[in-house]
Amino acid sequence: MSESELDDIPGTTVFTGRQSRRGFHLNQFCMSLLKPENRARFKADEGAYLDEWPLTAAQRKAVLERDWNAAIAEGGNIYFLAKIFATDGTSFAAAVSTMVGMSPEDYVAMMVAGGRSPEGQRSIKEGR
Repeated sequence: MSESELDDIPGTTVFTGRQSRRGFHLNQFCMSLLKPENRARFKADEGAYLDEWPLTAAQRKAVLERDWNAAIAEGGNIYFLAKIFATDGTSFAAAVSTMVGMSPEDYVAMMVAGGRSPEGQRSIKEGR
């Protein structure tokens, strides 16, 4: 399957080689938050800490606004972005529920029930 075919899956950003390259510095920033001293520096002055990373303007904005869908579109991988959730003291479920416009409780209930139905739109370009 080509990367362009993967881009046709509605509601999904597949973490391809292209996405990995796009998000390299964003994901490296996220990994830096594994160290307590870096979390403290980030929490003390997010903008100054982000200045140390060669992020695009869109990546920087996504982090500062905690816009996880935008961060993923800019190459962020959910595994790495979770380091920001943890730094913020936000649960994974609470953070990702914002990506689908649900409350954390509704999101957890949906996932416990098996997730979203595979029925529905399967192609962006074909509208099916």
